[in-house]
This record gives sequence, structure tokens and C-alpha cells, in this order.
Amino acid sequence: MTMSVPRAVDLRRESLDGVLDRVERSLQLRLDRETVVRKRRTIGARTDRDTWVRIERRGFDRIGAQGWNGPESAAVLSGVVMPSWYAGFAWREPGESAMWRADEMELVNAAPVGRALVIEDPRLPDAWWSALNASLDALAAQATPRVATPDTETITQELVTATLGEIFPGVANTAVEEWWPAHADLTWANVTGPEFCMIDWEDWGMAPRGLDAATLWGNSLAVPALAERVWSERRPDLESRSGLLMALFFCAKVTGPHAQPEDPRLEPARKEAARLTARLHAD
Repeated sequence: MTMSVPRAVDLRRESLDGVLDRVERSLQLRLDRETVVRKRRTIGARTDRDTWVRIERRGFDRIGAQGWNGPESAAVLSGVVMPSWYAGFAWREPGESAMWRADEMELVNAAPVGRALVIEDPRLPDAWWSALNASLDALAAQATPRVATPDTETITQELVTATLGEIFPGVANTAVEEWWPAHADLTWANVTGPEFCMIDWEDWGMAPRGLDAATLWGNSLAVPALAERVWSERRPDLESRSGLLMALFFCAKVTGPHAQPEDPRLEPARKEAARLTARLHAD
């Protein structure tokens, strides 16, 4: 049987009343339609029992053997500041090569620090950085059979080698020596402040050491002082060989063939890429 290719869908532009109605019936709650937050592939809303429901649509081509119950499977993690998970369910619309999933979880009152990247220093308190460090250290100490899927793409040695080889062919050794559990989408949109919490766990799993630190650092490059703070706080990760590769991996995505001239990270990423390639050559 030939599997059809899922149609491209942007949930910011779709009529979703039927989806929201189904979630309410299945989870036996009411969604506050005034609080609905729409993103390209996810929807979120507050409920009448002071919880939060997150809804995601994902094509079959982006669902691997491990499934896609990231928020549910992350409930077993200890020592990580994250919302408690309560319930979830998944379904498929007839004729669609895609799955829907809804998860009910603890309501986090603190707002995300920003969008994925920031262009102004959020001036986070020292307690925030301490909580970030404690959570990332606790996450790295755990074990999981899951493999991280940043941007819904499974991260593998082959992906790292291909990405770096295309943009930075001078880096001869791209072997990742350390693989640790990672959130895998640690942007400024997925951490709250000034009270720290890590949200949106759908893509977590094993990844090269330093992926999370490199993601947060890379999305800070438009604010040099903030990027320096991230690097300083996560120095052991970022200055490991795997961490240097992950920082360069981030730069490859910003400076590569799909680079956007208006991206405020572009020029800083080019400068950092030169530094990182020199460092990797020297090691």
C-alpha cells in the first residue's frame, strides 16, 4: 500500500473548531477559546480546570518508530523544572496521512521569555540561570530509548556529518563522542521567565552533548551579552568537542543555503562559525 504524502498545513490558517470540540469531548473539559495560542503545527489553550492543553498535528513522515508521545514520556523525568503531565490522547482524521495529539498538563503562569530568538536582553535573574543549569544537568543524567527530533527531524551522526560537511567542509572530524538526553527545542519560546520552566517536550530524546546549550546560545547571538552568558553558564557542555560541533551545527542552519539576510543572528553566526572551525581544527 502506498502512503500518501501529508498535505502541508499551517494551523494558524486552518479552521479548528472541530478539533477543539473533539478535544473537549475526549478530555471532558472546556477550553477557554479566548486564550487559544496558534503556532504553525501546534495549538494551546487554558481550560476550565486551570490546566493547559497542547494540541499538535504531525504527518506520518515525521513520526518514527518511537512514536510521538514526547510530553507523556517526559513525565518520568526527575529534577527537571517542567509542567506536570496529566492526560493525553491521539487520533487520525479519515483520509489524512497525519496524526493529531492532545495533552493536558499543568498550567504554567509565567510567560515564555520571548520568541525562538531574542533581540533584546531579557535580563533574567541569577535564580533563573541556576534553575536552567540544575534542570539541564538533571536531564543529562537520565536515560531514555528515545532519539531527539529537533525540528521534527531525527538527529543522527549522519545528519550532523552531512549538515556540517555541506556548509563547513573544512571540518574533517565530525564524529559525536557523547550522546545525552536533550530537550531538543530549547529556544527562548520554550523557557519561561522570570520564573524558570521548560515547556514543549514533544521532541526530547538522546542527542549530541551540547545540543540544548547550543540552541539557546545560537538564538541569543543577536544579543552578544546574552550569548556570552549562555556560553559561560553552559561552558562544560559547549566546550566539549560534541558541544563545539553542536554550536557549529546551529551556525550551519543560520548561515547555510537558506540564510535570511534580515536574520539578526546571521552576521554573528558567521563570525562564531569562523571561531568554532578554527577551534575544532586546533583540537
